[in-house]
Amino acid sequence: MKKIFIFLFFFNSSILNGSEIKLEKIIDNLDKPWSLSFINQESIIFTEKSGKLFTFNLKNKKKYEIKHDLFVLEDGQGGLLDVLYHEGAIYISYSEYREQKGLTSTSVAKGNLDSQNIRFKNIFRAEPPINSGYHFGSRLVIKGNHLYITAGERGQGMIAQDPTKHPGSIIRINLDGSIPKDNPKFKGKKDWLPEIFQIGVRNPQGMALSPFDNKIYMTNHGAKGGDWFGTANFGENYGWKILGWGGTNYSGSKIGPKWKPGFTKAIKYWVPSIAVSAMTIYKGETFNEWNGDALITSLKDQSLRRIKFKDNEFISEEIIFKDKIGRIRDIKIHKETGELYMLSDKGELWRMYK
Repeated sequence: MKKIFIFLFFFNSSILNGSEIKLEKIIDNLDKPWSLSFINQESIIFTEKSGKLFTFNLKNKKKYEIKHDLFVLEDGQGGLLDVLYHEGAIYISYSEYREQKGLTSTSVAKGNLDSQNIRFKNIFRAEPPINSGYHFGSRLVIKGNHLYITAGERGQGMIAQDPTKHPGSIIRINLDGSIPKDNPKFKGKKDWLPEIFQIGVRNPQGMALSPFDNKIYMTNHGAKGGDWFGTANFGENYGWKILGWGGTNYSGSKIGPKWKPGFTKAIKYWVPSIAVSAMTIYKGETFNEWNGDALITSLKDQSLRRIKFKDNEFISEEIIFKDKIGRIRDIKIHKETGELYMLSDKGELWRMYK
C-alpha cells in the first residue's frame, strides 16, 4: 500500500502554537472498522462491523484474521463493535442474534487472546432483545475490577427511563460477568436491574477512563441536536427521553427541556448535532499540551475536537482537524509514544504524530 501523509499546520492557535501535526495512513481497504485496542507496543486488535476480528502489527504491517464463535448479526448500526484487550483477555461487544426473527441485543463476551481462534463466552446480554437496528451503544471500559458497558436504547426512547430493562443505561459488572455487590440496586435503587449503574442515555458510542481523576467520561448521540460529553455517575439519570438535551425529534417536534434539576448535567452539549463518536482523555508526550483534555471524534463533520474542562465545567473547544480522513469511528493513544491511532469509516487506520 502506498503511504499517504497529511500535514496539518496550526498558526495563531492555542492548540499547538504553530507546530505541525502529521497524519499517516497505516492501512486501508478495511470493511467498516469499528474499534481497536492495543495488545502491546507493536500490535493492535480491531473489529470490522461485518463480523471479522483481526490483529495488525504496526511494525511489519501484517494483518491476521482471528476466527471466533460469536453469533453476530450485522443489522443497521449493529455488528461486531467494541474490542478491549486486558491482561491476556479480549472483551468484545456485538449485536447478538437472539434466535428469534429480528431480535438482537447489545451483548458482551470474553475470551482468552489467541492468534488463530478465540472461543468467547457471553458475560452480559441486554434484556429484553429488541427488533431494531438502532442505538447499540457498545463501548467498553475497565476500571479496577469492573467492566463498564454503554447500552443504547435501541431507538425505543422512554425505555431509557425504565430501570427494569437494560437498554438506555450504563452497565457495571465484574470482569467475570458477575454482579458487584455495591451497584445501585443494593444501595437504595431496589427497582433497578442489578447490572445497571446509570440510566437515561440514548446512544453512547464513546467512553474512556481518565488517568488523571479516575472518572469515566462518555459521549452520547442526541437526536436532531443534543449530543453531549459528560461523566458516568453512580445511580444517576441523564434524562432521555424526558429531556431532549437541546435537540428535537427528526420530525422537528420538541422532546423536552435541555436539562432540569434532578437529572445529570453534561459538561458540553452540541446543538446542532456533530454525531459524537469515540473519545479519550489524552495523556502522553507527543501532544503534552493536551494532557487532561478530552479528544472527541465526530461522524457527521468528520472532525477531531479537543475539549478543555475542569471540575465538570466546560472551558473551551477547538477543532484539531476536519474533513481529512472521513467519519472517525475510534481513537486510541499509544501508551509509550503518545501518538494517536484512529479508525475511519472509509476503511482506514491512521496515525497522528508530530
